[in-house]
Amino acid sequence: MEEIQHIIGNNLMKFRKQRGLSLDHVSELTGVSKAMLAQIEKGKSSPTVTTLWKIANGLNISFSEFIKEDKPDVQKVHIEDLNVITDDEEKYRVYPFFPYHPEKKFEIYIVTLESGCVHEAKTHLGEEYLLMKEGELTVKFQDEEHLLSSGDALNFMGNLSHSYMNASAQPASFFLLMYYSE
Repeated sequence: MEEIQHIIGNNLMKFRKQRGLSLDHVSELTGVSKAMLAQIEKGKSSPTVTTLWKIANGLNISFSEFIKEDKPDVQKVHIEDLNVITDDEEKYRVYPFFPYHPEKKFEIYIVTLESGCVHEAKTHLGEEYLLMKEGELTVKFQDEEHLLSSGDALNFMGNLSHSYMNASAQPASFFLLMYYSE
């Protein structure tokens, strides 16, 4: 993790450049000296809370924006690095590739069911987007069944009572995107 003064400095420079402002102009808007702003941007000065509030108010941005770390442009996830979640005597496995984040409103998993596994899913908010990776899977909604195989996809509301069933002799695996509109 980067030192907080470098995070603050990088964020200040980013906000300033996005708005096409010079250090002089930011100084006029905030009441913080040009020299102090330059030191903050270079990560050579750790500003006080009062100074950060002045800058935030002058630039009309949230105080907390200064301490946010940039996420990398590329995020690679290895399945072996994930904490697998199991159910049904470990015949049902969920790999959380991209867990829920409130700003993005979705999460992505790979789910694997061993042969003979039947998993009764709990109803939930949001929508499910299921994309079959390999094998065969039956998704059941009350009296309605959908048999899916590699390359098939299914979309449904999570508030429907549903279950996943692998009646084949091979494991079934699918990508699951959960989308939450609210």
